Amino acid sequence: MIFILSDTHLNIDNRDEITFIDLSKMKISGCTGCFGCWIKTPGKCVIRDDAVKIYPLIAKCDKLIYVSKIKYGSYDNIMKTMLERAIPVQKAFIRIHCGETHHVQRKVAPKNARIIIYGYPSYKEKAVFERLVERNALNMSFKEHKVIYSSETDLEKTLNEEIAKWHI
Repeated sequence: MIFILSDTHLNIDNRDEITFIDLSKMKISGCTGCFGCWIKTPGKCVIRDDAVKIYPLIAKCDKLIYVSKIKYGSYDNIMKTMLERAIPVQKAFIRIHCGETHHVQRKVAPKNARIIIYGYPSYKEKAVFERLVERNALNMSFKEHKVIYSSETDLEKTLNEEIAKWHI
């Protein structure tokens, strides 16, 4: 299954094995930092909104595409909010992974990831973003990942080209 999480609506080549979620149409509140997903309701966020339907899909997919506008060297607001709300896929416990301490994952499938970024980032913004993705890749069981830059005009074309590469 290919899971696509986007901060904007996109027309994609219609295929049965693709799940596409447009975050701009979802109701997702910011994480309150209560750690209820670790203590009160392990593996489940205590905030009951659309995020609780999304983070399990992130955890179980083996092919993942994030589509986001770049903002100050990071994901745009709605994507960043959703990724922060995905903390229930991790346990409070720590493990050594690649010589560093990271949280133990809760049934998170190893995945191949593509992060398609649009906008007009500076060289420094790109460097900051790529470092952020490297750090996220260690936490989210990415087997491999790639950051792809696109203009907003070519975004659908770029996305469909990446989907096609996974269907060869």
